[in-house]
Amino acid sequence: MVEVAFTPLPAHVRTARLVAVAVARRSGVAEPLLDEVRLAVGEACSRAVEAHRQHCPAEPVKIELTDAGGRFEVVVTDSAPADEPAPAGGPPTAANGNGGLHDGIGLAVIAELADDVKISRSPAGISVCMSWPASA
Repeated sequence: MVEVAFTPLPAHVRTARLVAVAVARRSGVAEPLLDEVRLAVGEACSRAVEAHRQHCPAEPVKIELTDAGGRFEVVVTDSAPADEPAPAGGPPTAANGNGGLHDGIGLAVIAELADDVKISRSPAGISVCMSWPASA
């Protein structure tokens, strides 16, 4: 397992993508899938950076990368507080936070790029778990 924590600055998203691709390659992820890993990790990290910048700029964004059971898995976790509910009768918006995760383009992009995606929400924050097949 590789763990990375970084300050919530957009410039660090690039580093997270590079680390993810290096670990994915080492884990045996097929070469054509590496661009999908890079893009999906970038989207998840960008979402986490934005959440941190709005709610908890002093807390690091955390990433865990593992390659067990024939899968390469990346979990991006933020420490932002739980979203406020959407206004009654209205759609989620960026202002109440719900639109950024569930209805935003970022999650749709991640879902198309990763082989499997799971979102976990807790009082401590949100985790986006993505995985791809690996031969290692």
